[in-house]
Amino acid sequence: MISAQVEGWLRKANPDIDRCFDIASDPAKLADFVRKEGVDKAVLIAEDSHVTGVVPNDHVLDFAARSKGVLLPFVAVHPVRERRSAHIFKDLLAAGAKGLKLYPTYQHFAPNDPAVYPLYAVAEEHRVPVMFHTGSSVFAGSRLKFGDPLYLDDICVDFPDLRVVMAHGGRGFWWERAFFLARLHPHLYLEVAGIPPGNLLQYYPRLEKIADKVIFGSDWPEIPSIRANAEGIRNLGLSTATTEKILWRNAAGLLGLA
Repeated sequence: MISAQVEGWLRKANPDIDRCFDIASDPAKLADFVRKEGVDKAVLIAEDSHVTGVVPNDHVLDFAARSKGVLLPFVAVHPVRERRSAHIFKDLLAAGAKGLKLYPTYQHFAPNDPAVYPLYAVAEEHRVPVMFHTGSSVFAGSRLKFGDPLYLDDICVDFPDLRVVMAHGGRGFWWERAFFLARLHPHLYLEVAGIPPGNLLQYYPRLEKIADKVIFGSDWPEIPSIRANAEGIRNLGLSTATTEKILWRNAAGLLGLA
């Protein structure tokens, strides 16, 4: 399902990737794995692009449904290819989707394009978050300009009650921009998957200023251990309250689990 270049990248990043692929092939195995890694609930994300591959929505919904409540499905809609994307998303919400993941860098669209606004209206109405890939990418076929978090400023202004998540926190080009936007907009969150925990305070030296807006993410299976990344957060020297917010409280509130 994933593209050859993504699989090649994963094999370089994680020497234990074949074991991870085996775990990810079965809902019970994956649910057991994340629990052993210290995770109560995990978001399972669909994918839809010619750059990174396709992990179909129906597969993700079915897989999550068979995880005994451990996995929460985020679906993916291609807003450029699918003219009825808002209607498709409504149907996916009725089927159990808990959020939407969009990939502007890989799907080649500007997040603030008015043609995509009906999708955001559905998400706002149903009070589910929309997660955007932001920041850099190493994959051929990416258009990095669409990963600029500044596009999300328009969305937050035009949909003030919409919960928006910046996946990868503006990684690479836009650390400071992502931090500023998260501090500015009350429902804009900075997610840190794909960022080595030990580098977080280098990229966001005032991280505790947005303690209520930061969300832990692992990007598993790029990394072999979710637990190790969580421990990296715990070892940053942040306050106990901030650490708890990053590791679970903020996400639990965003997903309606708290």
